[in-house]
Formats: sequence, C-alpha cells, structure tokens
Amino acid sequence: MSWGRGGITAFAVALVLLATGCSQPEASRAESITLYTCVNDTTVQPVIAAFKAAHQGTDVQLFRAPTGQLDARVASDVRSGGLKADVIWACDPLTMQDFVTQGLVGGWTPQTEIPEAMRTPDYVGIAMLYMVAITRKGKPAPANWKDLADTGKVAVPDPKVAASALGALAYFGTDFYAHLKSNGAVQVSTPDDVTTGVAQGLYDAGMTIANSAYAAAKSGSPVTVSWPKPGAVAIYGPVAVSKNTENRQLAQDFATYLTSSDGQTMIGSSGSYPTLPSVAGPTKPANAATVQPDWQALASEKAALLKDYATIFGA
Repeated sequence: MSWGRGGITAFAVALVLLATGCSQPEASRAESITLYTCVNDTTVQPVIAAFKAAHQGTDVQLFRAPTGQLDARVASDVRSGGLKADVIWACDPLTMQDFVTQGLVGGWTPQTEIPEAMRTPDYVGIAMLYMVAITRKGKPAPANWKDLADTGKVAVPDPKVAASALGALAYFGTDFYAHLKSNGAVQVSTPDDVTTGVAQGLYDAGMTIANSAYAAAKSGSPVTVSWPKPGAVAIYGPVAVSKNTENRQLAQDFATYLTSSDGQTMIGSSGSYPTLPSVAGPTKPANAATVQPDWQALASEKAALLKDYATIFGA
C-alpha cells in the first residue's frame, strides 16, 4: 500500500483528532437552555447561578422583561418560526395559560410538594407576588381596599405591562378601577414605578407588590406598607417547559430545580416569595390575609378584561 504526502498528512491529522476528540474545551460541550422570564434580576440571577453551580458544564441564557414585553417577545418568536425559549418562568397564570393555549409550552411538570392549587398538567407555580397598598408616611393607610380611593393621589400599575397588576384587575374587576379613576387616580407602568412615586412624594398612595414596598421601607423611604382587607391579592408565577425544546432534559432539570426545596430556598433568600409552604420568604405580616382571582374562570376572559380596563385609563 502506497501513501502519498497528502495521505500521510491526512492520516496524521486524523490521529490527532482521534486522540484529542474527548478533550474539547468545556464551553464547546456545555449544554445550554434559554429562559424567558418577567422575574426581576435580584431573584433570577442568583437562582440561575445556583443551578449552574449544581449542574457543572451547563448554561442558562436569559431574556428578562416585564410581562407585556415578554408577551411581545414570544409573539415575535412565533412569527419568525417558533418559540426560542426552552423554559418560561411567568409572573401570573393567565399569561402562562395563553402560551399553553397556543401550544407553546406544557405537557409535563416535575414532581413537587408545591400545593395543588398552584399546579396544572402544564405548569407549576414557583413564586408568589402579593399586591399590597403603599402610602406616604403621614397619609392614612387603607384598612380596606375600598378606602384606597380616599387616601389622596393614588397610582396604579398597568395590567398590560405587569402581571401583578393584571392579577389585581382580575380580582377587583373594572368597577374598582373606575372608582379610583373618578377620585383622581393615575396609571403608571410598573409596581416599582408606584413604589418610587410614593417614596418621592409624587403620589400619596398606590398599589404595588410587597417585596418592592418592603425594600423601599427597608432602605429608609418614608412609606408604610399595608395589607388591606379582605387581603393582599396573591398572584403565583408559574414555570413551564417548551414543547419544542431541543434540550428537553436540561430544561426539565431546571424546572425541577425551581420546584425543589433547594430552588425554593434560593428563590426565598433572593427576595421573592416561594410557593413551597415549608420554605421561608421575605417579610409578611403574621396571619396576613390573601385573596386571589379564579384563574381558571378568567383564562378565557383576559382580552375582554383588558379591553374594558382600557376604557378607564386609556389604551
């Protein structure tokens, strides 16, 4: 058998590749998934870091935006060929149910001890948002939600932007907001905008999420946090796996971690309220009452609800 110079060179290269094929750089072999979420960086970044530390050689690419922008990103994906996220961590079940209805996510959930009220065959609630009242110090804190309109200039977040605001709208209904508007209430973008506005004295009171309000109070802002009767509006944020993910095992591993005791502990320690009852979370008054919408009944009514709301505060 005769070998030319080119044949010898090719054979040598083949031997080198064979010898080094199992020694490629870690980055080239790393498994990766993409997470879409509306959860703030304060929570999501430590959670991702903890997951990656426990799953060496993996990566989690992140797209994070308020719920309205998250919806727009998913819609853009669908128009351009399909969902690019492997996992979605939403901030309310109505948003997630939309993705299920479109056939984008669902069909699998991890085994977990998270209460059944926050589980469906397609997604599992992994973090809570509580819509509470925030008032400027010196202004009366509302004992009942109906008293909010009488606290001065009130700010509310936009339900087209923030999931917590959508949950509050779903619970209270549009008559509540019409009453606030008739008493001079204004709409801002996000719950954080409400918190900042009250802290700066732009507004006397408003509706915001508990972790935002307590963070402001802890930082020294002149605000008071209250849970008006019949209770703070509880909105659970669910996780679901894409039906078309190309790395299903890692996507499922990530969802499983989020519902586990370790994942829930990380969620709780990074500023969000976990859904696993045995895991501690941020500040919450003893025996604090909560209320929530009938998520199942409202799943098909979201568009109509937002349309009616728009007649009050505008599109």
